[in-house]
Amino acid sequence: MTVVPFLETSLVRRFVEQRWAAEIVPALTSYIEIPALSPAFDRSWAPNGHLDRAVELIRHWCAARSIPGMTVEVVRLTGRTPTIVVEVPATDPALDNRTVLLYGHCDKQPPMDGWRPGLGAWTPVLDGERLYGRGGADDGYSAFASITAIEAVHRAGGQHARCVILIEASEESGSEDLEAYVDALAPRIGTPELVLCLDSGCATYDRMWVTTSLRGMVVGTLTVSLLKEGVHSGDAGGMVADSFRIARRLLDRVEDSDTGRIRIAEAHCVIPPARVAEARETATELGERFLQRDYPIQEGVRADADSATELLLNRTWRPALAITGADGLPATATAGNVLRASTSLKLALRTAPSANAEEARRLLRVALTADPPKGAHITFEAEASSGWDAPTTVPWLANALTRAGEAGFGAAPRSFGEGGSIPFMGMLGRRFPAAQFVVTGVLGPESNAHGPNEFLHLAMATRLTGALAHLLHDHAIAALT
Repeated sequence: MTVVPFLETSLVRRFVEQRWAAEIVPALTSYIEIPALSPAFDRSWAPNGHLDRAVELIRHWCAARSIPGMTVEVVRLTGRTPTIVVEVPATDPALDNRTVLLYGHCDKQPPMDGWRPGLGAWTPVLDGERLYGRGGADDGYSAFASITAIEAVHRAGGQHARCVILIEASEESGSEDLEAYVDALAPRIGTPELVLCLDSGCATYDRMWVTTSLRGMVVGTLTVSLLKEGVHSGDAGGMVADSFRIARRLLDRVEDSDTGRIRIAEAHCVIPPARVAEARETATELGERFLQRDYPIQEGVRADADSATELLLNRTWRPALAITGADGLPATATAGNVLRASTSLKLALRTAPSANAEEARRLLRVALTADPPKGAHITFEAEASSGWDAPTTVPWLANALTRAGEAGFGAAPRSFGEGGSIPFMGMLGRRFPAAQFVVTGVLGPESNAHGPNEFLHLAMATRLTGALAHLLHDHAIAALT
């Protein structure tokens, strides 16, 4: 077999652009219409059937591609969400024992309020380069991009190793089912030497961005109760403490409300000097005003740090707390003068990439439940997933990333840390310590994953697909030589 050292960029670009315009965008439009909520947000996901509809749409599309020897299967473990497994044999028998694992997910976050008129979570709208709707960018595009990148290698006469694509359906719930599937599929997965994850972000849409770190997360519900039922606030006010007041005191044990600094030491870690330098370089490229440019900041709101570098380090290497939901609080329009029986708050604590999230979870529970103020009844139940710090990039991959970025975007890629969490990465990093990782994605400025007005930047996704094709080919060439 003739070995082509580099893929012909024009052939890859032409094929990928045609495939995205003619077939992927229509498929993603149908996918967005499906309210395929992750199990954490739809405990009746199985009888409701929406996740199964999303899985079947993706399975059907993948199975219709003409890739020699490819198999597409939906694997179902009892009591767990389904997982799509695609296996593509290597183009050359010499690559049969070299495996690339490509990862994505098809479950979604809740719809949330605040969509602009004409937009909605399950209402796909194409506006220029933006395809609005929940899940297109996070992470429905991943399966389509992975398959198309492999096809592009074939069309351009290139090479790729054995490829395994995993598309899970519980990522937005902390990938609660994925490790069981990785265990069950271990003989089929083998030992990947390259892992491509398409569930991350980008700082701009004009180049490929490679994620070098991800924060961990502790998610749980704090409930504070002092009354068996609500009572007249004029009658009991001053007699019994308000449950929200007690919740505020408990949160002060965890977070400095003036600075936002987390008081749980185990949620922090020492930031590696190389990551500090990386943040400084990224801040220089993005400029000091990237906060106002990339986020829907209200007029006059000030940032949580004085420099872009510190903001990036806050976002990627320091823990942070968010209150993402509440129970026991009626809507203001229907709230009576009642001292409520209880307050429940959903807490999302992002932990530093190298912190032990499980230990942070344990100590967070101790901080919230020990010595209850006023004898309040307090519960806190949470789950934890650790973060991830990328291993050192080996020379062949560094060179391949440069070529892939230049072929797909006309510019070398950049690297930076992400503030989100992908539990899959930490788990795979522990299982396959010798593997190389490329974590990338399309979630960039204003794309607003998990929030209202989420969109997929189609030009970015198209270019990234082409870059992945070049990366797969360069990996194969490095393995053959």
